[in-house]
Amino acid sequence: MSSNNATSNVVSVDEQAFEKADEAAVDEDGFEVVDETPKFQATVQMEVQAKVDANHPDGMVDTSDERIYGATLEQEERIRAREAELERISAQAELGTQEGREKRTRDIAAKRSAERRAEFQKRAASVNPMAGPERGDPRAELTQEQLAAVNKQSMRLAKKLDGWSRAAIGRRLGEAVVGGKDLMSAVVGVFEELQTAPGQVVPIGKLEDVNRKEVSIEGTVTQLWESDSPAIQQVGLIEDESGRTKVTVWEKSNQPWIDEGETVRIHGAAKNWYNGRVSVALTGWSTVHFPERGRWWEA
Repeated sequence: MSSNNATSNVVSVDEQAFEKADEAAVDEDGFEVVDETPKFQATVQMEVQAKVDANHPDGMVDTSDERIYGATLEQEERIRAREAELERISAQAELGTQEGREKRTRDIAAKRSAERRAEFQKRAASVNPMAGPERGDPRAELTQEQLAAVNKQSMRLAKKLDGWSRAAIGRRLGEAVVGGKDLMSAVVGVFEELQTAPGQVVPIGKLEDVNRKEVSIEGTVTQLWESDSPAIQQVGLIEDESGRTKVTVWEKSNQPWIDEGETVRIHGAAKNWYNGRVSVALTGWSTVHFPERGRWWEA
């Protein structure tokens, strides 16, 4: 029979743990286990001194009117650093949403690029006075007769040099003539210079004169032969009206196959020397075009 006045003897786990806390532990032989680990506890004097140090003016940062009362130097630095970081994030977010930011960035980049180009031209002027940024168009220094001759020759060269405007060629010719060369020597020199310039399709017969590791050429593959090396995909001869040279297509270059008798235009071919002769090789960085492929109207 139950009674409303009866009390329960059930205790919680926390209460059981609390009751057993004062019980001494014993080992397997029945002896009490004594914990010999020393316990460190602050004395009353140390606690008082800590409170005094925490509130003493020498233990706080002097921040004038913005002084954080009760904060030590370390606490003050942490608070200020966090406030500065939040201000920086807020300012960065605000600038990121401002209109015209991309345009201002482009303007700044363009200005710095122009400054670097002008600085480079100043250094180049120490070697070639014509390259000075303050120097005007050299054609302005020519006589009327010289200018007419330069314009005529620049028009003629523009038809032979792909990618070069008549104005650019005329300026080069003007520089050469003002520098003391006669017109014919200037024409020959400028033509050879621009003909082998980077990005230009170099005549195969001029490859030996090009001081670069990569060149662009165009010609007809007149002969192909088998290679004993598994690293070579194709090897043969390519030639144009100026000369011929050996061309090698490496297996790992992932280049298309070339048929014998086919005209190809190669950009970024690696120039090599073997037994005193120049040759070219197609690598993974080279590109190959076939001008005559797909010309269905000539079929």
